[in-house]
Amino acid sequence: MSAAIVLPSALARIGRRLPPPLVSLHFVAGLELARRLKWLSPPEELEGRSFAITVEDLGLRNCFTLRQGAFRTVWDGAPAELELGAKFADLLALMRLETDADTLFFQRRLRISGDTELGLIVKNWLDAAPRPAWLQRLSRADG
Repeated sequence: MSAAIVLPSALARIGRRLPPPLVSLHFVAGLELARRLKWLSPPEELEGRSFAITVEDLGLRNCFTLRQGAFRTVWDGAPAELELGAKFADLLALMRLETDADTLFFQRRLRISGDTELGLIVKNWLDAAPRPAWLQRLSRADG
């Protein structure tokens, strides 16, 4: 596994002051690009559901939904049905398949709250989703 990434706490203070919809625009654009490039195929069960992913050490909360198969920013500030939170390094390790959601959860490095059935669907989807070749190469290059 790659060396731990430690981010300055000043970044989190700045991140917490940014409006979630503004932060989410960039995050959702990345998700949508990944979907359009066929790197990410959300299951039908996610349609119409709302999510929030918090990068805890950056203080960034990304709120989004899936509508008509596409990722969209949530603008109304309504509570998300599923909330996930972790540090940047742990989310990156999850993306790279260096660790899995269960390991992070049981080590208390991944916070999950909200709809447990939806959480299980998302966890299984993330575990089974193929990663693009460039992400797999990046992971091997770090090791």
